[in-house]
Amino acid sequence: MNKILVLKSSIMGNNSQTNTLIDTYLTERQLKGLNDEVEIRDLAKLNLPVLNNELFNSMRGVTDFSEKAFNAVALSDKLIAELKGSDIVVIGAPMYNLNVPTQLKNWFDLVTRAGVTFKYTETYPMGLVEGVRAVVVSSRGGIHLGQETDAVTPYLKSVLGLIGITDVEFIYAEGMDMKPDGQKQGIANANANANAKIASLIA
Repeated sequence: MNKILVLKSSIMGNNSQTNTLIDTYLTERQLKGLNDEVEIRDLAKLNLPVLNNELFNSMRGVTDFSEKAFNAVALSDKLIAELKGSDIVVIGAPMYNLNVPTQLKNWFDLVTRAGVTFKYTETYPMGLVEGVRAVVVSSRGGIHLGQETDAVTPYLKSVLGLIGITDVEFIYAEGMDMKPDGQKQGIANANANANAKIASLIA
């Protein structure tokens, strides 16, 4: 059984193409006989705290902080436990203004903690999240893959790698706002890519 943590970060709710692609991906895994235990976090509904100086210091061991920061650290501990307890994290990362949604960045700011999810060494930081792989689903209005305009892919590879998640697969739905058939083609390409990845798991 795979324990899957799903992070939905779209602000579009039921109209989100990224969320729909994630749901389709999970359904296809089930139809292909993969035995998954799924936990879904809708980050757009969680109102996650925004990183500030007090929260940054409190997550690094400073003990003299407010109740608000104390609660934020407790939430950070909970989110990290969820992540470390998963086999796969499925990340919805629609492109907003060339980067990830604020809500997803807030989640990473809470789970990327020195001494907890990574540690400093004499050379490079070492990730402490072990045995977790990631699948990123990203819809975009235009064509950005491989271009300088794509900040989503390098950011997610870097921040996931920092905490120890280096097995990362991407499923892209590009050109979603391009007329007349961009959305249709983008969804078809994304689903075909997702199905190919699932098939490789059971081959």
